Amino acid sequence: MEKKAKVNAAVLIIGNEILSGRTQDTNTSTIATWLNSIGVRVEEVRVIPDVEKKIVDTLNLLRSNYDYVFTTGGIGPTHDDITAESVSKAFGIKYEIHKEAFKILEAYYKPGEFNEGRQKMVWMPENAELILNPTSGAPGFSVKNVFCLPGVPSILKSMLGGLNNILVGGDPVISRTINLRTVESEIAKSLSDVQDQNNEVEIGSYPFFKAGKLGVSIVLRCTDQKKIDHCNEQILKFVIAKDIEILSEI
Repeated sequence: MEKKAKVNAAVLIIGNEILSGRTQDTNTSTIATWLNSIGVRVEEVRVIPDVEKKIVDTLNLLRSNYDYVFTTGGIGPTHDDITAESVSKAFGIKYEIHKEAFKILEAYYKPGEFNEGRQKMVWMPENAELILNPTSGAPGFSVKNVFCLPGVPSILKSMLGGLNNILVGGDPVISRTINLRTVESEIAKSLSDVQDQNNEVEIGSYPFFKAGKLGVSIVLRCTDQKKIDHCNEQILKFVIAKDIEILSEI
């Protein structure tokens, strides 16, 4: 992919355990933070069950609308791990044993441990590119702009570094945070006015409660440092005029 000023991505979390509340998703934060560091913005996140048609339909929608799609979950050894086969059907390609993945896992496990269940993890879409797994051996894979990763957070995190030289990011996003001792209603109108004058800067307002007191974090995000600085100056101007306490600037 040629380098663009703005590159976006979607994250597709696959797993009944997430939807039931039994397992809490932390992978979205991990992926989004990592992508942001290489100039890729996550613009949509979906959580869906282990249902083939749902996976196929959702994946086809996302991959046609975003530069990159990252899936998590469903590439393990059990009967409900159906992501790899679903990806094959989404792309209309064969679902087959990946010879290189087979060699990797055959060497990883002790004799007699590479059983039928574990061999399921080497079944992938035809001609898939492997994403190496330095933690537990079983690789993820990619097909065109879709990258399929495991659902276990520690394993997923260890695999992201191997993609740094594969993905082409856009301009890195710069952020600045202003923490104020106030409530959102006090600054809502002024903040809206600043946003209207700074369309290229994303301004977020996030209330918090700490040490028994209310506060608001204003987060500015943009690829242009000068625009961040200009927006920051406008916000500080109305904050000072309203005599609002500034707790910190990051």
